[in-house]
Amino acid sequence: MSIHVPVLPRLSAFAVAALAALVLSGCAGTAPTDAGTRSDAPVTNEQAQARNRALIRLELAIEYFRQGQTTVALDELKLSIAADPTFADAHNLRGLIYMQLNDYRLADESFRRAMQLRSGDGNILHNYAWLLCQQDRFTESFQYFGQAIAAPRYTEAAKSYMAMGICQSRAGLRDEAERSLMRAYELDAGNPVAGMQLAQLFFDRREYPRAQFYIRRINNTEQASAESLWLGMKVERAMGNQEALTQLGLQLKRRFPQSRQAIAFDRGAWNE
Repeated sequence: MSIHVPVLPRLSAFAVAALAALVLSGCAGTAPTDAGTRSDAPVTNEQAQARNRALIRLELAIEYFRQGQTTVALDELKLSIAADPTFADAHNLRGLIYMQLNDYRLADESFRRAMQLRSGDGNILHNYAWLLCQQDRFTESFQYFGQAIAAPRYTEAAKSYMAMGICQSRAGLRDEAERSLMRAYELDAGNPVAGMQLAQLFFDRREYPRAQFYIRRINNTEQASAESLWLGMKVERAMGNQEALTQLGLQLKRRFPQSRQAIAFDRGAWNE
C-alpha cells in the first residue's frame, strides 16, 4: 500500500502562492490504496487486524495533518506504529511532519525506517530526497530523486523532476535545473510551480522572451497569484512592454491590493 503525501518545498516568495495552487500547506494527500500489493502486506489474521488498527490511526493522523494539528497527528502516528511497527506509510508520514517542523534528525530516522520497510517506493524516496535538499546535501538528494523517478509504479515523476530542479537551482546548477524543470513541465504543463521556476530562471538569465512565455501561461489563468503577476510585470518592464505592464499592474492591485507586491508596485520598488 502507498500513501501519496505532497511535500511543500521551501521556495522563495515568488513561488509560494503558485505552489499553494498545487498542494495545500500541511496537506497529507490521499488515503492509502492498493492494499495487499506490497511486500509489507499482512499474511495472517493477527497481522491483518494489527494493520487495520494501524491504518485507522494513520487516516486520523492524515486528517489532523491536513488541518495543521501536527502534535495530534504525531500522537495518532505513535498509536499507528505501536499497532503495527512494520507499517511503512506511518513512518513516511511521521517523516513528513518532522520535516515540516524542521526536526531533520527525526525526519531522517522516520524516512530511513520507511525505506527499510518498503524499499524502492517512489514516494518515500522523493520525500527523503527533499529532506536531503533542505539540509543542502545536494548530491545525495539528486541520487534519491533519480531513484524515485526510476521506481516501478511511481506516477509522480513530474513532482520529482520539479523538486530536483529547485534543488539544483539552489545548488547553483542552473543548466541542470533547467533540464529538470523542463522535464517536469513536459510531464505536467499545468503545474504552476514548474512554470514559475522556469520563468524566474530565464528572467535571472535575462532571457526575457522565454521567461515571458512561461509566466504569461500562468497569469492568463485562474492560477495567477500576486507573485506570478509581479514576476510577469518585471518581465514586461524588462522588455519595454508598457501596455502589458500596466494591465498586469491593474490586475495585481484589483485582486491583491494588500499584497507586498502591490505595495512595492505603488512605491516603484522593482527590486523587491
